[in-house]
Amino acid sequence: MIANIGLFAAFLSLLVVESHGISFMLSPNIRRCLKEEIHKDILVTGDYRLSDAPGHKTTLHVTDSKGHVLFTKEDAEEGKFAFTTDDYDTYEICLMTKVPGGMRAADREVTLVVKHGVEAKSYEDLAKSEKLKPMEIELRRLEDLSEAIVNDFGYMKKREEEMRDTNESTNSRVLYFSIFSMVCLMSLATWQVFYLRRYFKSKKLIE
Repeated sequence: MIANIGLFAAFLSLLVVESHGISFMLSPNIRRCLKEEIHKDILVTGDYRLSDAPGHKTTLHVTDSKGHVLFTKEDAEEGKFAFTTDDYDTYEICLMTKVPGGMRAADREVTLVVKHGVEAKSYEDLAKSEKLKPMEIELRRLEDLSEAIVNDFGYMKKREEEMRDTNESTNSRVLYFSIFSMVCLMSLATWQVFYLRRYFKSKKLIE
C-alpha cells in the first residue's frame, strides 16, 4: 500500500513540482539574472554556491517585477534563501561580481538550485515537529500535491476564460470594423455614381 502511494505521489509530482538546477560562469563586473513566472502563495527555496575567487565580491539579489527585494546577500559565497510569493508575478535572481580596478580575475562558477511548489517543502522537518509516521507523511504529501494540481487547473481555467473573452472581444471589434468599412465603401461608391451622373449630364454626354 505504501509503495503504491509512493508511486502515485511520484507521478503527481511530475505534474506540479518544479525544480531548477543550473551552473554557469560569472564574469567579473557582469550582471547575470534568471527570471521565472511563479503562481501566488508558492514557497520558493534556493541553494547557491560560488567557487573560491580571491578578491571577488559577489552580490545576490532576489526581486519581483515591482522591484521589491525579497532576499539580498552581499559577498555571497554559499547559502540558502526562501520566500513565499505574494502574487502571480515574474521573479528575478541576479548575481554580480565586483573586482577591484586593475586586478585581473578569472570567471567565477555559480551553482544555483531553485525549488518551488511541493518539492520546496521539508517533509522531514514536518514529520519531526508533528511526530508523523511514514504513512502519514506520504498522505500529507499527496494532499499537498492534489491541492497544487487543483490550483494549477483552476489557474489554467481562468487563463482560458480570459483568452476566450479576449478572442470574443477581438472578433466583435473586427466584425464591427468590417461592417463599418463596407458601409463606407458602399457610400463612397454611391456618391461616385451620382457625381459622375451629374458630371456627364452637365457635359450633355447623357440625358
